[in-house]
Amino acid sequence: MRPADLIVRKQEGLPITMLTAWDALSAIVVAEAGADMVLVGDSLAMTVLGYGTTLPVTLDEMLHHCRAAGRGLDAWREEQWRCGTDRPAPLLICDLPFLSYQCGADEALAAAGRVLKEAPAAGVKLEGAEPETLAVIDRMVRSGIPVLGHLGLTPQSVHQLGYRRQARDPIAQDRLCRQAERLEAVGCFGLVLEHIPAELATELSRDLRIPVIGIGAGEACDGQVRVTADLLGLTSRQPPFSPPLLDGRGLAVQALRQWISAQRPPQPATRPVAPAAPHC
Repeated sequence: MRPADLIVRKQEGLPITMLTAWDALSAIVVAEAGADMVLVGDSLAMTVLGYGTTLPVTLDEMLHHCRAAGRGLDAWREEQWRCGTDRPAPLLICDLPFLSYQCGADEALAAAGRVLKEAPAAGVKLEGAEPETLAVIDRMVRSGIPVLGHLGLTPQSVHQLGYRRQARDPIAQDRLCRQAERLEAVGCFGLVLEHIPAELATELSRDLRIPVIGIGAGEACDGQVRVTADLLGLTSRQPPFSPPLLDGRGLAVQALRQWISAQRPPQPATRPVAPAAPHC
């Protein structure tokens, strides 16, 4: 799967699925499930590394996890080859973390270049569409780096926007539409829309040539993306637009608890000791 293939899928009306992965094991599971795209998202800061937000994760940490996910996809491809199947491998995309692309075009290009040079990702994802960000994306695309945009709820702006629903009034909706058009104009191959009104996401999916991939943006987008750990019920809390499909955490704890109990032999019953007779 290549970035250009996603535009073809949109033209053919085929839904696009994207799931996150954070290591080789999760990448194999996501690929075997049939996802079109694997995102090594900066959400791993919270789901894997234990941070309270996505802000602390570094570019080196993202590269570490992206390389691990890539090795998982390599192992999956090898297994497919041994089984004689010819399923296309998912497109691997890596998030650019906070302050890896906001400090000037040169540093941003170098960060994105590291992702493609030092990890097997085929593209990067970054948030926002401010003039500085648009200039950075234009520079990356012209340098041959595929870019996936991200608007709406942008977790790297948590201290400014919070985690609440975005684009709730006509002025904010018009601004988001113009931002989406600019991201398409500078060459993004797709756009993630997070936690915005479904009607707005539907409109943008219809009007943009590039695929619109929603999360908490209604079901009429060209595709959907979810944090895998949320869907599997591995996280302690999930956002309202991504309820768990199963109680993965509870099932894992129950199974491991049974194994631990089996390793502990039952203790022999002890006879109660009669109290000593009082001295006269």
